[in-house]
Amino acid sequence: MSAHDDKPPVRLRPEIVALPAYRQGNPASDDSYKLSSNENPFEPLPGVLEAIAGVRSINRYPDATAGALREALAARYGVTPDEVHVGAGSVSLLAQFIQAAAGAGDEVVYPWRSFEAYPGLVTVAGATGVRVPNLPDGSLDVAGLAAAVTPRTRVVLVCTPNNPTGTIVTAAEFADLMQRVPSDVLVLLDEAYTEFVRDPAAVNGVPLLARYPNLVVLRTFSKAYGLAGLRVGYALGPVRVLDAARSTAIPLSVTAVAVEAALASLDREPELLERVDRIVLLRDRVREALLDQGWAVPEAHGNFVWLPTGEATARAAEVFAEHGVVVRAFPPEGIRVSIGEEESVDKLLKASEDIVRNLTRTTEGRR
Repeated sequence: MSAHDDKPPVRLRPEIVALPAYRQGNPASDDSYKLSSNENPFEPLPGVLEAIAGVRSINRYPDATAGALREALAARYGVTPDEVHVGAGSVSLLAQFIQAAAGAGDEVVYPWRSFEAYPGLVTVAGATGVRVPNLPDGSLDVAGLAAAVTPRTRVVLVCTPNNPTGTIVTAAEFADLMQRVPSDVLVLLDEAYTEFVRDPAAVNGVPLLARYPNLVVLRTFSKAYGLAGLRVGYALGPVRVLDAARSTAIPLSVTAVAVEAALASLDREPELLERVDRIVLLRDRVREALLDQGWAVPEAHGNFVWLPTGEATARAAEVFAEHGVVVRAFPPEGIRVSIGEEESVDKLLKASEDIVRNLTRTTEGRR
């Protein structure tokens, strides 16, 4: 018998104990493709790798303000460095802003299904999450988000393109939302996949910052720029709000290596965006093939497609795995499939055809 058996257990917050941990996409085996994490399939450009290799000061702490990167981003977007905040990926920034604005007794409104980290970030902040179901086609119910705002609301989250359904919020929809949300409620516009958008009707948050003092735009180097393993994202918005987020941040969480890689990526942006164009073309080709097979795939605006497999989701994910394709399943709603290597497409489409033909003909993913 342990000496500790008669001691009471450590007291923990019950809502945290009950909270499921963030689940990363499953890894791929040697003969399969990992299409579960929305990663950029291209290896870093040589110049980016050289910048990383050139960092010789890892025995020293990094610049806690990521000043060089903030200055570069400020010049790019026509704002001041104080209007830029850099964090260890956009998800860490989301956590900082939510904690800065919402606590016990407050509400955070967000769409669902959307980025799966949202519920956990709200719970950790001690706030109450208010989920607004998506529309039947997977797009955000923007009017529903506005209608869900109450005097207790402190934050509204808007993800566009929405992860995992791939749909966009239009500029007109967002303007209506901002008109209806009180100016003392923080609106976080999560644009992690904005570089993959080709629809001119889609909202672009950056030009709207001067119009709305309660708006913060979040972006990342993880997706289009291919730096997911280095964890670096950024936010643009009012200095007062960004300063509050900076106060909640874990100090020194953005490494010198991440900063140098991001700076090198900005310098090589044309090459990187040419790769993004190739991913977009492949995305559209995959979606057209899925439509031809009979799938009801929402128009895709990120680097992934959404298959609304409904109650058949778990089994459909197994079929993909049997074909050598690792996907991200969200039972009982659907499956998100990232656009990866060109070589993965044949396996992906063979698996999806197998599901259409053999799994069920009554699944929600059929037209």
